[in-house]
Amino acid sequence: MKRFRDRIDAGRALALALEEYRGRPDVVVLGLPRGGVPVAAEVADALGAPLDVFVVRKLGVPGHEEFAMGAIASGGVRVMNRAAIDMLAIPQAAIEQVVEREQRELERREREYRDDRPPPQIAGRIAILVDDGLATGSSMLAAVAALRNLRPARIVVAVPVGAAQTCRKLQAEADEVICAMVPEDFQAVGLWYDDFGQTSDAEVQATLREAAQ
Repeated sequence: MKRFRDRIDAGRALALALEEYRGRPDVVVLGLPRGGVPVAAEVADALGAPLDVFVVRKLGVPGHEEFAMGAIASGGVRVMNRAAIDMLAIPQAAIEQVVEREQRELERREREYRDDRPPPQIAGRIAILVDDGLATGSSMLAAVAALRNLRPARIVVAVPVGAAQTCRKLQAEADEVICAMVPEDFQAVGLWYDDFGQTSDAEVQATLREAAQ
C-alpha cells in the first residue's frame, strides 16, 4: 500500500472518497486537532464546505500517557475505556486528576483556535469528522458522542488510514465511516506518512483563520 506524502496529500486522497458530499449546503467539516485539521482543510476545500475544529483530548494512563484510558470532548462529554481502567486498576482519584488537566487544555485550545468565532451550527447538518488516522479510536469515539448531543442529521467519520478493527468499531457509533486505507499490518498511523511531523497550534490557527475568510 502506498504511503501519503503528508497530511495535505492524505486530505486530498480522502476528499475523493467523500465525493457524494461535494457542493451540499448542509455539510460541515470538522477537524480533530491538531493533526486532523490540515487533512480536514483539504477535504473542506474539495467539497466546498465550511471548516471548523472539534476539540477532543485523549486521557492517557498515568505513567503511560500514550495508552488511552478514555477521552473528553467539547460539550462536557467523557468516554472511558472501562476494560483498560479495570485491568490496570487505576484509582478514581488518578482518573479525575487526568480529566481535570485535560479539561483545562481542551478549554485553552477552544479559545485559542476559535479566535472568538462562534462554534459552528451542527443541528440538522451532515457533520464530517476528520482526523489524520485511527489507531485506538478513543478520541474519535468521544468526538462522535459529543457531536450526537448537538443533533446533526448525520455523522460521517472520515480518515485517510485506520486500523481495521477500529474502523469497524466506529461503524456502530457513527452513521458512516470512511477509512480510505485499511492496511492489514497497520501498527501506527505515522507509518503511513512520509512526513508525520507534529502540527503546531499556530498552524491550526492559521488554517482555520484562512478557512473562515
